[in-house]
This record gives sequence, structure tokens and C-alpha cells, in this order.
Amino acid sequence: MAHKTGLEEYYSIKNNQKMRLGYTTGSCAAGAAKAASRMLLEDSRISQETLMTPKGILLNLEILHTTRGNNWVSCAVKKDAGDDPDITNQLEIFAKVEKSTQPGIRIQGGEGVGTVTRKGLEQPIGSPAINKVPQAMIRKELEALCQKQNYPGGLVVTISVPKGQEIAGKTFNPRLGIQGGISILGTSGIVEPMSEAALIKSIQVEMRQKVENGAEYLLITPGNYGAAYVKEHMELPFEENIKCSNYVGETIDMALDMGVKGILFISHIGKFVKDSNGKITKVNAFPGHNLPLGCLGVFILWLGWYGFNGAAATSVEELGSIFVTTTIAPSIATVVCMIFTWVKYGKPDVSMCLNASLAGLVGITAGCANVDAVGATIIGLVDGILVAVSYTHLRAHETPE
Repeated sequence: MAHKTGLEEYYSIKNNQKMRLGYTTGSCAAGAAKAASRMLLEDSRISQETLMTPKGILLNLEILHTTRGNNWVSCAVKKDAGDDPDITNQLEIFAKVEKSTQPGIRIQGGEGVGTVTRKGLEQPIGSPAINKVPQAMIRKELEALCQKQNYPGGLVVTISVPKGQEIAGKTFNPRLGIQGGISILGTSGIVEPMSEAALIKSIQVEMRQKVENGAEYLLITPGNYGAAYVKEHMELPFEENIKCSNYVGETIDMALDMGVKGILFISHIGKFVKDSNGKITKVNAFPGHNLPLGCLGVFILWLGWYGFNGAAATSVEELGSIFVTTTIAPSIATVVCMIFTWVKYGKPDVSMCLNASLAGLVGITAGCANVDAVGATIIGLVDGILVAVSYTHLRAHETPE
């Protein structure tokens, strides 16, 4: 039977797909440290350990590779990044906990945990790249265990990642001046797949590191095209470029906040990518990103639709009937689409529901003066189902880039 981590009922929605949540390297380190401490102080052996994350989600972590010696215990927790494309997914994070005569909890980095070599990061130069939240999680759990067991001494915790140095080259660590391994990270303890907040945070970390090491001007590229152009055609320090993806506004805001004097943006022009013959080979879509404005736009259109459909009325009674059908059809379409997406994806898809509202308005227009409330309900029902089903069908059969 597969191990239950406690995240089975948690997920996020991305592009109308359910995405499993995971847990961070910080949670793995804290869970392994807690389990090793329990086994050391209780002289026991356990196969799983619970850990309350800062996000408020209780994890149930499987404990692997337990070994013990005189006054020490070591064990590991395997990282599960959920559906996030994380290079550190499935890495085993080890914690070795040793008794010490010096009181307090001391945390140090072992094999595969990077060392900070530049200013601008959470930890000072020379320290292991174990961020403050994972360290706080470890201290909290171990101090509680020491108090529970009436243990008067101290504990030394060594976090290690046997494959960390191998994986580190595929992460941002070399750009940030973290050498020899990966970082032990996490602010909430939980990995949310393709989190925008995490992407923006990574830009901020890299920018702060450059600023605190003396950079007054920044070289920014939105993506690979700009970065490749810098490398191949410009006499600029390629290793100094920061990729900002679609978060240009956030990047400028962060630069202003850090006192940056200027930014050089280098990117290709427009949203189309063409080959050498000028043929468009790829269209970079700009997805909707402001749902409140989208909702406002739909409601303004809906309000205007009363005037558009109402122009067909020849009497006050007919105008009232038109207003009723113009209200019923989009309302039913919206509710039907909301229920469909709620059932299929676990929560309503607001953007698709807005499309259903517009479909209901379009669907009722031609017959707004000729159908009654029942007819408008049927039209709305069909429109809502068509929007939801057709979108799902198109997504399932779209051609990958």
C-alpha cells in the first residue's frame, strides 16, 4: 500500500488541471531531524513521522535508511514535489542527530548541502545554505522533544543530501554563489506546482544578491531568446543577466525598492517567433491575468446587452419579457459551467464561467423576444454545457509546442 503523506486531498488548479501539492526540502530536513531525535532520545525505531508545516498542513512523512551509533541516529525523508517540475524531486534528505554536552540546537550542513560564498542571501558567507524557515522548523520540533523527554543536553543536527552536489549544477545555486550542493528551502513547507509567488521570489533573491555585491545597474532578459542574444551578439557579462519571465512589472518594482540605478532589458520584439523565411512558427499567447477586471468587463457587456436586446421590443410588456430572458439565459449558463468545473477540477473556474455568461448572452439574442422563461433556461443550459465541454475537448487535443 502506498504511503499516505497527508497531502492526498490538497491540490491547486493550473490551466484547468488538478496539480498535486508536494513538500519542500526544508520539510524533509525538519521531518528527518525530528524522527532522528525521537529515536535517539526515546531509544526507539519509527517508520513514519508527523510534521506540522508553517502553512498549517500536517504531513505524515515516511522515514528511510535509519542507522544509529553511540549517541547518534541518522535517517532520511524523500522529497515529493507533487506535480511541480522540481529538479530536487525524489531526492533523499538526511538528518544525523548527535547528543552534545553543550545545551541548545546546532544545525550544520553536510555532504550535498551548498555553502554560501556571496553576500545578499539569507545566510552569511561561509554558512550552509539552509534557510531560516527550515532552521526554525527544526529547532521548534527538537526543542519540544527535548522538553518532553526532560533531556538537559544539546543536539547537533547535520543535514546532508548524497546527490546534492550532482543536482546543484542544474539549479540557480551556481548563479547565486552557493557552492557544493543544493539549498534547503521553504517558507510554507509546501510546494505549490508552478507557483507564481515562488518564481517572483527567485527573481528577488537573485536580484538582491547582485545588488548587495555592488551592482548598481542590472541586465534583465525575459527569457531564453534575450539571454541567447546577449551571449551570442553582445559584449556584456552574460552570467550577470537575470531572467524575469513575464514578471516585468514586479521586476521593476523590486529594482526600485532595492535602489537600482538602471536596468537594461534585452528581449525579442513582439509576441511572434518567426523562422528565417519570415514564417510565424510560434505564437506566445498572453493569458488573462486579472480576473476582477475580466468580471467587470463581462458585467458591463451584460448591462449593455439589455439595451441591445431591448431594442427589439414593440411594447412595454415585451420589453419586460426580453429583460427576463436576457437575465435567465446567461445566469443559467454561468451556473451550469460553474458546477461542471467545480465537479471536474475541484473548484469553479472563474474565467470559463465568464465565457459561459457571454455564451448565454449570445445564445439568447436572436430569440430574446420569442421565448419564455423555460426556453431561456434551456438555451442557458445548452450554452453552459457547450462552453465547458468544448473547452475541455480543445485542451485535450491541442498540439504541443
